Amino acid sequence: MKLQESEVVSWRGGHRPPIHNRGVYPRPVQDPLPIWIGSGGNSESVVRAGLLGLPLVLAIIGGSPVRFAPLVKLYYRAAEKAGHDITKLKVASHSHGFVAEDNETAADKFFPSTQYVMNVLGRERGWGHYDRSSFDAARSFDGALYVGDPQTVAAKIIHLRKEVGITRFMLHVPVGSMPHAEVMRAIELLGTEVAPIVREEVGKWEAEQ
Repeated sequence: MKLQESEVVSWRGGHRPPIHNRGVYPRPVQDPLPIWIGSGGNSESVVRAGLLGLPLVLAIIGGSPVRFAPLVKLYYRAAEKAGHDITKLKVASHSHGFVAEDNETAADKFFPSTQYVMNVLGRERGWGHYDRSSFDAARSFDGALYVGDPQTVAAKIIHLRKEVGITRFMLHVPVGSMPHAEVMRAIELLGTEVAPIVREEVGKWEAEQ
């Protein structure tokens, strides 16, 4: 935030030598530089983002996305208490997923790389074995994976907007290594088919509020 305010800064922290009256270059094109705070679902980080009046990104990569709704409310309460205009604040979701022409194709293409990465992480963090049943549960309507055809993925994003209050959605494709052409096709479908469905439906819903 200091870098956002001034070209020359002095700073002291615990993980590197201090900075004394140094300029930071190149300067960002955006004025001001957008700053977001990421949270994996920790209430302290959510409150911190609210108190600072910064946009919030929630890493929703497991469990039920709806369980993050209380954290969004906590974020807005903290921001309002600190005197920030909550109508100007944004909340985003960073989620894993994959879009293909039909649900089964999307699942079959996305599962192998996802399983590999999740089991590598699982060995490091003490999680249970990640198998196809775990994957299929996560890609269900109430799960945290956004995997399927454009209509399925759009419906889940719309649900996330309505139930949690997400105002921006970021899809992480792929989780592991996948053929480049398949990743590019998923991104194309997200932009050309999923996004228009979401914008139209959310626009209708917000107009009724």
